Amino acid sequence: MTSLGRAALGSLWAAALSTAGDFVWARFIPSHHAIYGLIHGTALCLGIGLFLGALRRQPVRGSLWGGAIGFGAAAGFYGLAPLLGYSAMFVLWMALWVGFGVLEGRGFGPPLAPAREALARGLLAALGSGAAFYLVSDIWTRPRPGGPDYAHHFLCWTIAFLPGFFFLLAQRAEPRG
Repeated sequence: MTSLGRAALGSLWAAALSTAGDFVWARFIPSHHAIYGLIHGTALCLGIGLFLGALRRQPVRGSLWGGAIGFGAAAGFYGLAPLLGYSAMFVLWMALWVGFGVLEGRGFGPPLAPAREALARGLLAALGSGAAFYLVSDIWTRPRPGGPDYAHHFLCWTIAFLPGFFFLLAQRAEPRG
């Protein structure tokens, strides 16, 4: 499978998880509490880590590190939200992509990339996915009267995740000998 194919598959997987999370928030969580956000962030990123780990034949390691990244990002959101409001969500969305860049490049045994390249890929994923995340952010900043349109949410989440996965999984240059 090509890098773009893996990125598309990862985006669809993460969009499905996010849309399922939107469904749970809309149907079963009557009011927002930090514990729900911590569980949501941990579970979502556990799934992303599972995907990245499965690509490297290390799904358990990917899941564990993904869950840790998600918990850290969610905790960071709740720490920064009193100061930044919803803007904290964008900051931590980008931070989690940096974490996934380091995980993908360095966290599965023998490094795929030097630390600087892993960090650069994470930063590119953060910038690309951060911009896409911002473009679709109205799905929660201006929710639709009558409840979510889950097909629309799935499309928006796919768009938000695609640049991140693309930069993480883009083909690496072969070392010159």
